Amino acid sequence: LRVLAKLVKRDAHKMKAFVRFCEQDAVPASARRQFTAWFEPDHFIVEATAPFFARRFGDMDWHIATPNGCATCVGGTLDFAPGVAKPAALADPTEELWRTYYTNIFNPARLKVKAMQAEMPKKYWKNLPEAVLIPALVASAEERVIAMREQAASQPVPRSLRMVPYQRVLPESITAPDRAALNQQISTCTRCALHCTATQAVLGEGPDRAAIMVVGEQPGDQEDLAGRAFIGPAGRELDAAFDRSGLARSGVYLTNAVKHFKHQMRGKRRLHQRPARTEIELCRWWLKQEVALVAPRLVIALGTTAGLALTGNGAAITARQGQTEASLFGPPVLITGHPAAILRAPDPARAEVLRGELTAALVTARLQT
Repeated sequence: LRVLAKLVKRDAHKMKAFVRFCEQDAVPASARRQFTAWFEPDHFIVEATAPFFARRFGDMDWHIATPNGCATCVGGTLDFAPGVAKPAALADPTEELWRTYYTNIFNPARLKVKAMQAEMPKKYWKNLPEAVLIPALVASAEERVIAMREQAASQPVPRSLRMVPYQRVLPESITAPDRAALNQQISTCTRCALHCTATQAVLGEGPDRAAIMVVGEQPGDQEDLAGRAFIGPAGRELDAAFDRSGLARSGVYLTNAVKHFKHQMRGKRRLHQRPARTEIELCRWWLKQEVALVAPRLVIALGTTAGLALTGNGAAITARQGQTEASLFGPPVLITGHPAAILRAPDPARAEVLRGELTAALVTARLQT
């Protein structure tokens, strides 16, 4: 019964999508336009679906004929009658205009035949005016894509050339001589748009020369307001892991791959959003300088964003848990999960597993350095 109910609902949905009205000569006594349509449903859905058309096309009178029943709406009043045989072909002078429009909006570069046929099964094609175009459009899709590529612009449009003098040049050649200068540069960073909505850039903290550097994702809400790294709920989980591992937080350099808090507003709350790859790559400039100035012997990457910033690969962090990998710059990188994952764990057992993995990574770092 559930399967049958689903098939009936799907049939009604297809009727709403694939009924094509043809305009007829108006009755002299009526000022309203007159339309007729033919449809072939699989189930007895005409009476259930007709109110949709009455609401949707309230400015016209129409008649939908099917083998399973007919519906007529005149002046907003619905009437029903038994099914009829298929009438002679219905003609509408606007169908040619519709086919011209359909041909021009058909995008060969986005053609997915199976998906198209799933939404528009072939059994409906015989009653759709645009269906006669589909085989030829599909057959010529590859040639049309090639032609589109060949016709693509090879030179920028004039207005883009006028914008060149106003484009911001990123200071790729400027390096900071010390931590103080680096922090000053980070505090005034405008390399991406995150500085527009964040309270401030959150700087790294720890010894000028630390054997271990810990890199997180980005500041959270509390870190953004206070201007300090890892002081929120995830930071408290990290502090607890430090205590369990025997590694002192005060001897570790803590920073983030992205220096500004990315978020979206939900009422009055600021909800965390993961940084985009472009934002991570732009902020890598600062992370690279931090690594050079602190000169750690080992860097711990907490989670996907830090892994991507340090190794160029942010995929499969769970599978890479506890592995030491080569860095894009500087010392080797030890991969582990972000303490925020503990807070998002679906149950206490999973949270304990994640705590154990984070603690083990810190113990490994302590022993290796």
